[in-house]
Formats: sequence, structure tokens, C-alpha cells
Amino acid sequence: MAKKVSFRDKLTTVDERGRRVWVHPKKPKGRFTNYRRMVAFMFFAFFFIMPWVKYKGDPFIMLNIIERKFIIFGAIFWPQDFYLVVMSLLTSVVFLLLFTVIFGRIFCGWFCPQTIFMEFLFRPIEYLVEGDRREQIKLAKQPMNANKLTKKIIKYTLFAVAALAIGHTFFAFILGMDTITGFYRDGMFHHTSTFIPLYLFSGVVFFIFGFFREQVCTIACPYGRLQGVLLDKKTILVMYDYLRGEPRKGTQKEGLGDCQNCMDCVHVCPTNIDIRNGTQLECINCTACMDACDANMVKAGKPKGLIRYDSEEGIEKGERHIVNPRTIAYSIVLLILLGVLSMMFFLRTDFETTILRQKGTLYQVLGDTAVSNIYDVEVINKTRNKYTIDVKLLKPKVGEIKWLTPKITLDKGEIGKAKFMLILPGNELTSSNVPIQLGVVSKGKMIKVYDISFVAPRK
Repeated sequence: MAKKVSFRDKLTTVDERGRRVWVHPKKPKGRFTNYRRMVAFMFFAFFFIMPWVKYKGDPFIMLNIIERKFIIFGAIFWPQDFYLVVMSLLTSVVFLLLFTVIFGRIFCGWFCPQTIFMEFLFRPIEYLVEGDRREQIKLAKQPMNANKLTKKIIKYTLFAVAALAIGHTFFAFILGMDTITGFYRDGMFHHTSTFIPLYLFSGVVFFIFGFFREQVCTIACPYGRLQGVLLDKKTILVMYDYLRGEPRKGTQKEGLGDCQNCMDCVHVCPTNIDIRNGTQLECINCTACMDACDANMVKAGKPKGLIRYDSEEGIEKGERHIVNPRTIAYSIVLLILLGVLSMMFFLRTDFETTILRQKGTLYQVLGDTAVSNIYDVEVINKTRNKYTIDVKLLKPKVGEIKWLTPKITLDKGEIGKAKFMLILPGNELTSSNVPIQLGVVSKGKMIKVYDISFVAPRK
């Protein structure tokens, strides 16, 4: 008779009728939770403090995707540098894929803003107001009364304050904190194009962490769906050692396995899965089940690590192989991208300049022998300083430049355009297409040298 195979064909947060199963996870405790709390504290410090930090009058970090102006650790990148941002994002994606192949979904449990905000900001507020798992379940089953209504109002008010803080800080990374505070001084109704999106974004944050919660990880987030194609038997994940744990306590073969069947690993899980059933879509590798299991192993007088970081191959054979063809291939691609990206940053200049002969013009004869050409010059100042731009004739040595417009004066991030006339004497015109060399100069420093042509009458 064939052995019956069982499998799960629905989400753990949806019941048989398709209705939402509200998750009330038990407050996790243990060393991994403490480590994650330290990571969350550093994230919060960076996120909420960094928009207030300035460097030379500008935000230390600003990601203005609207104007395509980025300041990263004090270095300013203008719209002309957007290719560097695209390349950086591409490199980050490849790195994340490589990281996932080796270490699975650890990013989700340790570094993802969704998890950090949920588990270390909104969930603690919920524990503070409504109590731990048992008290929350009891409160949820109660009919609406004064006590329940009061707790709900307090909880969601605190959620709203947290959501507004997140929304304002997020927009400060885009527009700058000075801009946000300046808009408030001017009056909200004078800047509705900013405040309407800001409060809508804060409302989305409130909805996600107040109601949608773990559904983001299982339904909305595409990264979780990539597990099926990125993970293999060698990937390090949060794993249950079924060889050591089975059969569980309370089964027909009681006492042979270390699993006490206490269900604490399920009760602490923020996505309501049973890790003993293996790797699952909803698992974010948050280590809450590891801490809960270790605590119960200590109580039972058994060694820790029944649930631990390991690979499927590690559980089966006691071996770990981080290096394999896929990790090697991803590493090579990543190193190439890092090399190209580093070279791009190294070759990035403080100015972008262009000198072209004015469209639709050839030459003009001045007097008996002199000939002139008109040129357009454009300069982009990528620095945070003010510069006045000049153009010098380097080759030939004899000639004159006359500005037809004022010289270019640029403040930080500005683009300047001007026209000038180059006059060469007849004895320098050896052909109808004379090679010349022009230098763009500012404060006595040569910015760029151009080898272009000068059009003259045929000899």
C-alpha cells in the first residue's frame, strides 16, 4: 500500500473558508532576539537621525528621486550621474541574490525595514498596550466594551504617531529635513503637493503595520517568491533537525526524539508557520523559533540547536558546502560589477563640459585675412562650490577669444551655457578644417581639454 503523502495547500494565515487568521505571536526572548534588537536599534538610529545630519550645508544623505539629486555620505550626485545610481542598484540586486543563494532569507529576518518596524516598533507597542499572546487572544475574543475600546484607541493612536514619524522621515530623505520644516512654517496649505502624498504615505504605513502585517511578506513582497529558484540543499536557513527531533513527544513512539512538542516555535512565529514542516514560503528566518526551542531544550536538559541555522544537506549528512557552482558564478558577476562601478566612481569628474561649433554656421571673414567661428559651451558644476568658467586657446598659440555672452558663473549643481567667438589670423589657416585645442579653465585649474576643428575658407 502506497504511503500517504500530506502537504499544505494554503497559507497559514488563511482558514479553510478563505478568511484571515489573525496572528498573535508570543513575545520572543533569547540571544538571537537580543542580537536582532541591536541591529534594529542601529537601523532606527540611522533612519531617524540621519536626515538631521548635515555636511557643508547639505544633508549628509538625501535621495531626491524627483529631481534625481542624490547625496550619499556627503558626496553629491546630480542628474548627470544617474547612471551611477542605476549601476549601484544593479550591483545591490546581484549581491542580494548571491546572499540569498548562500544564506537564504536571513535579510528578511534581520535587515528588512518591514520586519524591523513590525517586530521592534509596532509589535512592542502592541505588547505594551494589549499584553502578550495569551492576553491578546483573550482580548480579541471579548465583545466590544470600554476596556477593549480604550486599548484599541490607545494602540492605534500610537500606531498613527509612529506611522507619521516614519512618513515624515522618509520624505526628509527625499526632500531634506530643512525643506519639510520650512513647508510647515509656510503653512501646509501652501504646499499641498507635498503634504498630500506625505500623509497618504503615512496612511499606507499605518495600514501595513496595523492591519496587513505579515501578508506583506507572503503576498506582496516579490523577494520571498524568489526562494523557490534561489534556494538549494546547500543554502543556510533556519532549519529543524528532524533526525534528532523525531518522533516528537506525545506521539506513539514517545521519548525517542528531542522535540517536546511544546508548540512554542509555532506560537512565537510572526507568520504562524510550523518550522518543523520544513522550509516554507512564509518563513522570514527571524530566529524567534530558535530562541523559543533553545529555551525549552535547556528546561528539558537537552542540548540546544534542535532548530538552528543549517542547510538541508547539513541536516541529512552533517556537511555544509557554501561554495558551489552557483555561488561561484554569482561571485564572479558581482566582482565584475563592483570593478566596473568602482571605475565609474573613480573616473567621475567635478565638471561636465561640452564645446561645439554653433549649429548652422560655418565661418566669417574678418578684414583681409582673419576668420572667426562661433562656439557653444556648456558646463555642469557637480561640486558644492561656486565657479567662474573661462575658455583658453591652447593650439595654435596665436588667436583671440571674444565672449558673445557673459562668462559662465555656476553655483553648486547648476548648468551654465554661453557663446564665444574664436578668431584666427590667416597665416594659421593651412586648410579648410584646421585642428585646434581649447581648454576649459576655472580658478587657474584646467578642467578639460578639447581637440576640435575650426572651419576656414578653402585655400
